[in-house]
Amino acid sequence: MEYVKTYKLGETELKISTGKLANLASGSVMLQLGNTTVLATTSIDNVETQQDFFPLSVEYIEKMYARGAISGGRIEKREGYPSEEAIIKARQVDHSIRSLFPKSFRKPVMVMITVLTYDQVNNPEILSVMGASLSLLLSGLPFYGPSSGVIASLDKDGKVVINPKVADSHNYLCEFAISGLDGRLLNLEGWGKEVVEDDMDKILDEADKSIREMNAIQLDFVKHVGAKLNNVIEKEADLPVSVEILERIKSETKEDIKKALYVEKDKDTNRQENLKVIKKALWEKLNPELNKEESVVSEFDIDMAVEYVAKKVLREGILKDGKRVTKRDLNQIRELNAEIDLLPIVHGSALFERGLTQSLSIVTLGSIGKEQTLDDMLGERTKNFFHHYNMPPFASGEAGRYNYKPGRREVGHGAIGENALKHMLPSLEEFPYTIRVVSEITTSNGSTSMAATSAASMALMAAGVPMKEAVGGIGVGLITEDNNEDNYKLILDIEGIEDFYGDMDFKVCGTKNGITAIQYENKLRGVKIDVLKEAFRLSKTGRSEVLEVMSKAIDTPRKEVSDTAPVVKKLQIDTENIGMLIGPGGKNIKEIVEKSHKYASSPADVKIDDTGRVMVTALNKSQLEFVVGLIDGMVGEAEVGEEYIGRVDKIMPYGVFVDVTPNISGLLHNSEIFEKMGNYDLEKVFNLGDEIRVKVLKMEDGRINFTIKGVEQDEALTSKISNAPISTNDYNKPRFNDRDRGFNRDSRGGNRGNDRRY
Repeated sequence: MEYVKTYKLGETELKISTGKLANLASGSVMLQLGNTTVLATTSIDNVETQQDFFPLSVEYIEKMYARGAISGGRIEKREGYPSEEAIIKARQVDHSIRSLFPKSFRKPVMVMITVLTYDQVNNPEILSVMGASLSLLLSGLPFYGPSSGVIASLDKDGKVVINPKVADSHNYLCEFAISGLDGRLLNLEGWGKEVVEDDMDKILDEADKSIREMNAIQLDFVKHVGAKLNNVIEKEADLPVSVEILERIKSETKEDIKKALYVEKDKDTNRQENLKVIKKALWEKLNPELNKEESVVSEFDIDMAVEYVAKKVLREGILKDGKRVTKRDLNQIRELNAEIDLLPIVHGSALFERGLTQSLSIVTLGSIGKEQTLDDMLGERTKNFFHHYNMPPFASGEAGRYNYKPGRREVGHGAIGENALKHMLPSLEEFPYTIRVVSEITTSNGSTSMAATSAASMALMAAGVPMKEAVGGIGVGLITEDNNEDNYKLILDIEGIEDFYGDMDFKVCGTKNGITAIQYENKLRGVKIDVLKEAFRLSKTGRSEVLEVMSKAIDTPRKEVSDTAPVVKKLQIDTENIGMLIGPGGKNIKEIVEKSHKYASSPADVKIDDTGRVMVTALNKSQLEFVVGLIDGMVGEAEVGEEYIGRVDKIMPYGVFVDVTPNISGLLHNSEIFEKMGNYDLEKVFNLGDEIRVKVLKMEDGRINFTIKGVEQDEALTSKISNAPISTNDYNKPRFNDRDRGFNRDSRGGNRGNDRRY
């Protein structure tokens, strides 16, 4: 039976239905906002797993048919791997529901959000968390929902806009995806243009109002359907094993676990090994086969119990004693270090270290032609800035295989750095490059994404990218008392173990002026908004300290790009000359690019737009001058003193006529070829069509005279000129007139009349 109900969400109608599609799923719901439609489904595997994490899978599937398009790929037309945008949205949904399950629940659950239609007005992301939550509520799973998500922006007047229309997004000062329960936030991620903390307070408050409305809609729909909620969760369900096992292991191991956790500052490499020793000793003691005990305690139960006790030990130390495992103060940042120019050849490099965590970030500058073309739900567009994050196994002391395809973690950590930096970069007009930053995590002990962002900012400045402000990042953690969240401590700069055993990872990036990116996730059933507001202030303090250390390594962007970086020049040509420059089928521009290859290891890049703007990117100055000279010669007017590359069009006893472009052609007289006057056999020196570099000597009465004196030539041509034979023809006029050449000049300077070429 199909159930349908319509609600008002903002100014747009929201239609929710269930019972028509995907009826074999444990829970399914279809949501339509305007003409944007998503299908959310939940499937369950009833086999309990023995894993130390909840086996939840979340997928956000974008279909090209949803916007009435076929993939732009030439070969593959069906959807392949998800886009990075889709991966990030799936992560956001995961962060919005994962912590709302009992800790002991380990049945595999699959939540899938499929975008069926997209009207390019209402963002399907708005429906993603709500759809996932509703499908879980209808599935009968033990789920402490509902949860909902919104998109929150800030307009230029400082007004908060909730769920803005897609077309308006570029007008705003920020864009954050925010999800939560009533009064508690589960996920917060997005970018800002130096948003101050007071404005973030307003954003959180307004987002909470809308989240409450959407949660109320979900509860009303569940009541309309007649489904029974399963969101009253017993206290014991939040324990990894039975109370009896926990109490026994706690009494026997608590002091040993404390010794294993509390080590010298930043020296945590033995913690896990120490815990393994404790687990092994417990197994040998409690193994029923060895000790003939009646009660059976599995190796898995021991592992989970020891981890639970370790978590308790760390949290009690912070809450009761204000003592962290490395004996830092709660608001103390680990030792910081910042360096630039670690690597030769590359266009920019920087190292940022916070305790054991290290990020080595490398910048590569490329031509505009290296930009990426994206074809996804938002349509076809280009992207010219990328931040890529890699963390190989050795960074955490492991010996696993290297993953060449980035996982969700790598994509997500790269995204926060990209969000943090993209609005601090110059425009394409100011800095016409495609920019790629790769952050290589060489050692990991918490907050690697914040180290990557800080290192990337310094590397960009070292590469000569004129950034508006330096960007630094810091993480804030949270420790709460069980069953009393009003007793909590915020901790600045969390390391790996505090992230693992703590309640949240609140990552904030920004400049000295404000916030540029946020990525927050939690392990509670949401964090109160007032606590997050406090975390913003603490992150600002930490960010200032990070930026101060960064400024000692580099405080302003370099004025010039590296000598190894490409060089760029912008030209402006008349729109009527675009066709001439491109040539039939791109013949002319292709020829210019191919010829440029002899000046560098790779050919130059030439990009022309409809306004006549020409961007030339070359690997070195010689290549740039060569290409610019060809373009200027092809579409520009001759200028005295300028050098051009032309072709020998006619050989006369007194000199050769050189064609550069239809607009630029003239005589290269013997006196401007040879040092000494004489009757030279020019046909032994030049062939028709020979390429030659010439300089405009003078322009008189519409005529152009070239010279090659002081102009660098091909070695072969230089040799021919030096060894030119004397001609047997005694005719060698030192001057010429129009009758000799047989042409007249029209008012535009082009060759006309009875010349054989015309």
